[in-house]
Amino acid sequence: MTDARPISFLSDYGLDDDFVGVCHGVMARIAPASRVLDVTHGIPRHDIRTGALLLRRSLPYLPAGVHLAVVDPDVGTKRRAIAVRTAEEDRILVGPDNGLLSLAAQRFGGVVEAADVTRSVHRLEPVSATFHGRDLFAPVAAALAAGAPLEEAGDPLDADEVQVLHMPLAEIDADGLNAHAIAFDRFGNVTLDVEHEELTFAGLRLGRKVLVNDREAVYAVTFADVPRGELLLYQDAYRTLALAVNRGSAREALGLELDATVRLVGA
Repeated sequence: MTDARPISFLSDYGLDDDFVGVCHGVMARIAPASRVLDVTHGIPRHDIRTGALLLRRSLPYLPAGVHLAVVDPDVGTKRRAIAVRTAEEDRILVGPDNGLLSLAAQRFGGVVEAADVTRSVHRLEPVSATFHGRDLFAPVAAALAAGAPLEEAGDPLDADEVQVLHMPLAEIDADGLNAHAIAFDRFGNVTLDVEHEELTFAGLRLGRKVLVNDREAVYAVTFADVPRGELLLYQDAYRTLALAVNRGSAREALGLELDATVRLVGA
């Protein structure tokens, strides 16, 4: 057995019930030396995509270890439960095979090893049909964190069999960029599907004006760089391009829905 690895935990369980605490208890009994880091349990219920996006953006800031994610609207059905190892940093992701883990795995070089842990030797018996977080995912994650081999945690699974979450893709043309609104936060800020490395399209310069769906904005560093009520384009804390209104809601100001196209043209 190796030294205990940290476990991160993300879910849509919320904190009103005992679900998170019970999962913590299961992991503490199996891997008492592992530190469990709660990323969030506030994912909107059943919202696999938001869970996948938050898992992907948070992992670079978490220590490499075992990453437990549970957003599982199809719990109790024939959907697989999986554990996968990433090509980079030797991270292990545990959760339902519904696309939840795929964006994070892609960020770390893709999946190099996978197991179907639905009938894992580490699961608790009897397994509830509706609480796999407690009876399946938490004990498997804890066992792996405590040093159990991934290849013995379940049945081998080809990496290309892991479900992928398909997302819209930004497109650069000669005049600008067609991005998409892929997420919104509680402030009405809009996350676009453009990361720092892609910010090379003509006309976008820090401090300069930019047209956002033909509405004038400023490409700024932070909210207060524009007057109150004005629209800005900026790189958020995860170096992803985003839209905001200083002291307001960019989502409401632009009338955006999920996956809406956002046209950006340097002014």
